[in-house]
Amino acid sequence: MRHLSIILGALLASSVSPAQWLKYPTEGVPRKANGSVDMSAAAPRLADGKPDFSGIWTTGDAFDRRARGLSTPKDLPPPKDPKISREAQTPADPSAIVGSRQMSNIGIDLPGGLPYQPWLVPIVKQRTENLAKDDPHIRCLPDNFLRAYGMPHLLKFVHTPGLLVVLNEMNAGYRQVFTDARPLPEDPTPSWQGYSTAKWSGDTLVIDTIGLRDDTWIDWNGSVLTQKAKVREEMRRPDFGHLEIRVTVDDPKAYTKPWTVTLKQRIVVDTELIDEICLENEQSVQHLK
Repeated sequence: MRHLSIILGALLASSVSPAQWLKYPTEGVPRKANGSVDMSAAAPRLADGKPDFSGIWTTGDAFDRRARGLSTPKDLPPPKDPKISREAQTPADPSAIVGSRQMSNIGIDLPGGLPYQPWLVPIVKQRTENLAKDDPHIRCLPDNFLRAYGMPHLLKFVHTPGLLVVLNEMNAGYRQVFTDARPLPEDPTPSWQGYSTAKWSGDTLVIDTIGLRDDTWIDWNGSVLTQKAKVREEMRRPDFGHLEIRVTVDDPKAYTKPWTVTLKQRIVVDTELIDEICLENEQSVQHLK
């Protein structure tokens, strides 16, 4: 059974069950003459000719916090080196999945950081200082999709011409993105993943999401989305091995202006999702009071 990364600095101890097919070869993977995965091969296509996002993914901006001694939300990774822009040319190792640089602070690469409204500044500061003891993730609640892109867990995309389903191995979570350009609801009931509808712009899938819950955490520092949030994802699969998701958040309740970040994903092959149920044998929350 593959080893899972310690979640958020060992604040959470979840039970991981063994599963089948962890080393079963993934069908349809383009390979080079030496048998290695051809990450730069053309992206697969759906029956309608659009890019197929199906596959198992993890962050393409991997950052091993443990190796760098970063074990709390106070310890941020350094800014990204602009000289290092080359995408990883091998699949992610399913036995060593780690979080992204943006896991702690999703706005780490924005000049000046996230543009918080004044009321949110002390809240984020407090959550950082108290080691995020009220973090919904470590209390076994669902991760919002923006946060899930950077967490040390696998995401499985199942893509059809009318629907993109994202399965999160953490707590067996799921998200549905309807790709039939249906209108968003006028008065949505707030939910963990919101309501997502999408349409194509060339080979880019443009996803609009509303209807999120207030105080939806999107990073370990406690940055949030509110019910006023409108989230747009511009999702591309430039080649077989990579996804690029350009995210724009317009949430006037939480932020003084819209902001945009790019969240990258990297393919994982020859493995499958496994059970990772947070509440099973969970023993950490009692120590966080």
